[in-house]
Amino acid sequence: MVLVYLLIGILAAILGALPLGASNIAVINTTLKQNAKKAFKIAIAAGIAEVMLSYYALHCNVVVKDFFINNLWVQIIVALLLFVAGIYLFFKKQSESKTKKRKITESKYATGFFLGILNPPVLVYWVIAFGIINNNDIMLSLQSSFSVLFLFFCGVYLGKLLTLYSYSRFSLLIKNKVRDISLIFNKVTGILLIVIAFVQAVKLYVV
Repeated sequence: MVLVYLLIGILAAILGALPLGASNIAVINTTLKQNAKKAFKIAIAAGIAEVMLSYYALHCNVVVKDFFINNLWVQIIVALLLFVAGIYLFFKKQSESKTKKRKITESKYATGFFLGILNPPVLVYWVIAFGIINNNDIMLSLQSSFSVLFLFFCGVYLGKLLTLYSYSRFSLLIKNKVRDISLIFNKVTGILLIVIAFVQAVKLYVV
């Protein structure tokens, strides 16, 4: 019965990670421009960040929910950052200096972690997810047994990792069939980030 919490953690993480976000785009971009091993480093760190966010959401469920309702400026800043990043990538030239490439290569774990942890929508998702979980005869809190919490958060990590890995494998299929995709993908990534920023802004306006 305890293993159910592992499955719940995996399923909840997959549902949260499926929508195209910053971590997903970073994994796809790295797979196409460099290789799957470096993209997997991003996935490993992003999984750790996902566990931390889910733990914080479980610890401060009501507080986190009220914080985002009363402090829309956080979501506005996130939307603006996504928009600026999208514009930058869309107009970015293909040529880059070797120094910059080395810096990016050496910081894949940091990239994955920060893209995962600095993600307010994911925190809100986990607040909602825990509300749904606890409304379906499955009680989960920090007072739950160690085995329950351990299996659940292991499931969260595995779910995030598997989802990002799947994005990476899908990217490899594209990479093997299309030549010189880097410049095109920069523009596509830029457009996606702009769209995500626009959706966030629309949500804020509607709410």
